[in-house]
Amino acid sequence: MTYGNGMSMDSIGRHKRWTTVPAALIVGCCLLFCLAGSAVAQVDTVANLPGITVETSVDRAEMFIGDLITYRLTITYDSIYELVPPPLGANLGAFDVKDYQTDIITRLDDGRIRSENIFTLSTFTTGDYTIPPIPALFNLPDGGRKMVLSEAVPITVNSLLGSESDSADIRPLKPPKPPEVFARDPREKFIYGGIALLFILIAALLLWRRFRRRKSSSDPIDRRTKWEIAFERLALLKEQNLVSQELYKQYYIELTEIAREYLGRMYAVDVLEMTTDEFLRAFHEISLPDQLYGAMTSFFDHADLVKFAKFIPERARAEADFDVVHDLVEAVRVDHERRRQTEIAITTDDHNKQDTMTEVAG
Repeated sequence: MTYGNGMSMDSIGRHKRWTTVPAALIVGCCLLFCLAGSAVAQVDTVANLPGITVETSVDRAEMFIGDLITYRLTITYDSIYELVPPPLGANLGAFDVKDYQTDIITRLDDGRIRSENIFTLSTFTTGDYTIPPIPALFNLPDGGRKMVLSEAVPITVNSLLGSESDSADIRPLKPPKPPEVFARDPREKFIYGGIALLFILIAALLLWRRFRRRKSSSDPIDRRTKWEIAFERLALLKEQNLVSQELYKQYYIELTEIAREYLGRMYAVDVLEMTTDEFLRAFHEISLPDQLYGAMTSFFDHADLVKFAKFIPERARAEADFDVVHDLVEAVRVDHERRRQTEIAITTDDHNKQDTMTEVAG
């Protein structure tokens, strides 16, 4: 675990969080410490012991009331000693304990042991304070006991008021700031303007699409059959000689439009806004003449390469694709006529049966 300045610990002891340490608990700890006084009265207190260091530190020596400071007690000792954990919170002066981690043990590379105790402290009274020394009790190899005291740590707690002359009374209101202080960032105009322009463009696109559909629906009705219209458009396309001029992109744009519009009208499919993939998926579910779907798929895929990928086809392939669309129109026409004749025959047969039944009944 990493705490504070990023120091890594091999193992972490118990961790508890206090919002504040209850007074009863502090008093209880003090009483326990006092009762234990008779037991440790005969323990020698020394300034230092070989192989033992006791260090104390705080993250800052000055604070304001209500601020949090981190107090750290670090005890490093040889493995021949046994450390008795210091009394928790029994001797931290006038500070409240807000959080703590105790008995964080780390085994160092040189074989020594490091024990850390970290306290988060606060107070709400000003003045100069001292965190008193904390006793570190060790069991020695010979069965004796020695106590080492940590150093006292001075802390200055400052008031939130700037100086003694400051008053906690309500101060007069400051005069209003001049208008230029509240001047808006000129970049906001570009941001809001860009958003407004985006909405205008979206609205214009929606209106254009609606107008386009309405215009297409209001076109004069052509009384000719759908295949007659398609054959005428193919003848006009051939007269333009776009293939001879190597205007392949324009040629395939018109050729695919003829095929798409013809199939859309014959099978009542709205193909105006469809992509090629959507168009092919829509007609995959429709019963088309034999092998027509495969030829249609090959044609539209090749046409997309010419229209969108700047592919230049061979002239023979371009002329062959014209025949593919022509045959497509013819195959759909024949299939439509066959279906229509079948429906007429079925309807006529039903009428004849109805008439026969009427005569028999009469």
